[in-house]
Amino acid sequence: MKVALTPLDFIERARRIYGELDAVVDGGRRLTYAELASRAHALGAALQERCSPGDRVAYLCPNTVELLEAYYGVLLAGCVLVPLNVRLAPAELQAIVDDCAPSLLVDHPSLSTLADGLAVADRVTIGPAYADLLAAHAVDPATVVVEVDDEDACCELFYTSGTTGLPKGAMLTHRNLATHAIDAALSMACTHRDVVLHTIPLFHVNGWGTPHWVTLLGARHVMLPRFDPAGVLRLIEAEGVTRLHLVPTMAASLVVAPELAKHDYSSLVQVTVGGAPPGPVLLGELEDAFGCEVVCGYGMTESAPQLTKALTKRSHDALPADEQRRRRATTGLPNIGVDLRVFGANDVEVAWDGRTVGEICVRSNHVMAGYWNQPDATAEVLRGGWLRTGDLAVVDGEGYVTIVDRKKDVIISGGENVSSVEVEKVLCEHPAVLEAAVVGMADERWGEVPRAFVRLRPDADAAPDEIVRWVAERLAKFKVPKRLDVVDDLPKGGSGKVLKSELRRLP
Repeated sequence: MKVALTPLDFIERARRIYGELDAVVDGGRRLTYAELASRAHALGAALQERCSPGDRVAYLCPNTVELLEAYYGVLLAGCVLVPLNVRLAPAELQAIVDDCAPSLLVDHPSLSTLADGLAVADRVTIGPAYADLLAAHAVDPATVVVEVDDEDACCELFYTSGTTGLPKGAMLTHRNLATHAIDAALSMACTHRDVVLHTIPLFHVNGWGTPHWVTLLGARHVMLPRFDPAGVLRLIEAEGVTRLHLVPTMAASLVVAPELAKHDYSSLVQVTVGGAPPGPVLLGELEDAFGCEVVCGYGMTESAPQLTKALTKRSHDALPADEQRRRRATTGLPNIGVDLRVFGANDVEVAWDGRTVGEICVRSNHVMAGYWNQPDATAEVLRGGWLRTGDLAVVDGEGYVTIVDRKKDVIISGGENVSSVEVEKVLCEHPAVLEAAVVGMADERWGEVPRAFVRLRPDADAAPDEIVRWVAERLAKFKVPKRLDVVDDLPKGGSGKVLKSELRRLP
């Protein structure tokens, strides 16, 4: 008998096998898997009375128990979960709400003012009313038989970050999410003994793929409503965290945090850095600080999300540390279940020479069904049966992929292509630079030239001219920033990724 693939199997497995074990830690709250499953089923029963199958249920919520249980409770009701980016402006949120038309909005009390400005059909604020709703619909999960009729039905709708245009809703199916969780757990060799700190918001691509495989394995979730370096470092020790997922801006904040030397990090097994290429310097600093393996990873909202991990091979075990780090600083190797190619012209795979640039294209069970209400955009991005990522990369002789830029971020200066990522990496190698972002700036002679924005390390001092000279000593003249601004901070989206669209608008 064929059974539909669905992430709902994960919470049932965890309840039956690991029911008495801690499932989630959220501040002072601790729930077992039996308790988490009961809350998810109560939520599902409540939503069945309030919504119809296929309805969208939006959550405006930081990383809390309530958002975690929605990953399963909303699906148990036959509805579609839509986690909203809590860092968006009211007008941006309203545009998403208008697009997906949720029948219910669930908001956290810390975000109620933001929720007040949204025009929605129905709304519940987490607090006494929410607790009463769950209590009134309490159900014994052991008496419920969960059946999913169509594993290809959309069950979660995640909106892209909008860093390269307006956010689009990626329709993820039961099959997408189930196969992704299994393949991700296998690729990273995770077990039920893992303790995962959710540093990245679960509404964003770099965060929401994790809860499925953590639950699948019966591992422990540690929730973090807001990224705070001191809080992260404390929780690693206090909860025995084994795996940490970061974006480069988070990583940069941790390595310079005053509290770094105050805690024990011996529980850590692996730190993954994704969202943007961090470079080997930052990875080396993280490895020295935490004493564990640090690898790069890559994924997209449209692929549910993980695609690669920069894991070394057993043939690299005897190599010097810097050689191993160099490989771990690449975009990496495809995960299990991912057919990833770098295509040049006419969809011909580029040579594995580390120099020839092409676009990363992907086939996988993890790839979305399409964009919500956008058939033309869906047809374009899934052209020819491949997910066209828009990320440009090279492949070395061992098969390691390295992103060199996004198509829209390539700077064309006097007919030469300038990789903003390449320039950013060199800038971050300067001892005084903590973060850097490079964008194109209009130029009468060359059409476009690089412009850099850098954030200095605490207590560091470096003049813009000095930093520009540093780059000029290491890169071709046309790649050197023609203007460099030292800033207090870089504009970032919900996951901590730098918003280059905002930098391009600066005078």
